[in-house]
Amino acid sequence: MQHSMKLCVVLCLALFWVELQHGSCQQAKRRKDAGENRMRVGGKRGKIRHPKLKEGGGRSHSLLTQVLEKGRFLRLGQSTILTPRDNIELRCKGSNIGWSYPSYLDTFNDSRLSIIQSDKYSQLILTSPSAADTGQYSCWVVVCDGRDCQKDHEHVYSSQIYFSDKDNLFVPSDIHFQIVYLRPDKAAVVPCRVTTPQAKVSLHREVPPEEILSNGTLVNYDPAKGFVLQKPGVEYQGVFYCRAVTNGTPQVSTKYQLLYVEVPNSPPFVSLKSSSDLVSGGDNVNVTCSVIGEPDVDVSFTWSYPGEGRRPVHVQTSWRLVNRGRGQTIRITQSVLTVEDMETIDFGKYICKAKNQHGETLVMTSITSK
Repeated sequence: MQHSMKLCVVLCLALFWVELQHGSCQQAKRRKDAGENRMRVGGKRGKIRHPKLKEGGGRSHSLLTQVLEKGRFLRLGQSTILTPRDNIELRCKGSNIGWSYPSYLDTFNDSRLSIIQSDKYSQLILTSPSAADTGQYSCWVVVCDGRDCQKDHEHVYSSQIYFSDKDNLFVPSDIHFQIVYLRPDKAAVVPCRVTTPQAKVSLHREVPPEEILSNGTLVNYDPAKGFVLQKPGVEYQGVFYCRAVTNGTPQVSTKYQLLYVEVPNSPPFVSLKSSSDLVSGGDNVNVTCSVIGEPDVDVSFTWSYPGEGRRPVHVQTSWRLVNRGRGQTIRITQSVLTVEDMETIDFGKYICKAKNQHGETLVMTSITSK
């Protein structure tokens, strides 16, 4: 009996020793597994941090929140309606965050907007917001590899924020008569945006007076953009305005001049002409460099001439819109170089270089002495 009990005790102790060894191996294995989840950054060992992101439909808005009060946050959806005049604070989680907001806040260097980056999140603060601040507010994670930093397009979080104002159903603008160019190869937007998505908005032509019906395909309305014309043609030329109604009270937007354009996207088409090719000493000469192009494409000019740096000249640049018939509108931009009291040094080659967003073109003419 005593022998059996001793044998049992020995067996129990042996089993207990095995369990201890097994546990030590498991702990060693766990330490090894943890060690595999590390990487070297700049010669130092550091953990790889995987951000916790929500997948699915809510992922694109999971990191953008509004601070309601200390300790309370509201996760923003695709659109948010706020009250003007109440200061707002938006937060985006991350140690390196980029922001975008209505562009006019940058244009006027508005001191009401400030952005503060902390270790764990970034804050966008807008004081005394108004209906004019309605627009899309976005934040995104900035990923850096050494000095090379770029926007992480997979982690962009946006919300269209409306600052609802019953006195301003349309987002206010300093432009009271705006030109919208219609091109056959892309959609056009009549940008009558509203401050509340609940407003009922319609598009109207002035002459002849008629409403352009929104059918959801060729013409549709987006409260964040305005009326989108998917296939604009000559028939949409003219003066238009938008009408919004909420709670039975109508308001009218600014007016829009819609112009049809059929000029190809290309480097400038340039012509160069002097007031006279054969001149005498003491004459005044004008050399005109002309570009025909799209109405909203800017052109810059650079001149080279015989007396450059030694003789004073006068250069004047201007542009105008021209209706060429059949509903076509073009822009003619001109740069005129004037040489007064021609001297021997002024005779020779005059070169004009015209440049737009699509490229540049050089043209040359010669002025000789009689």
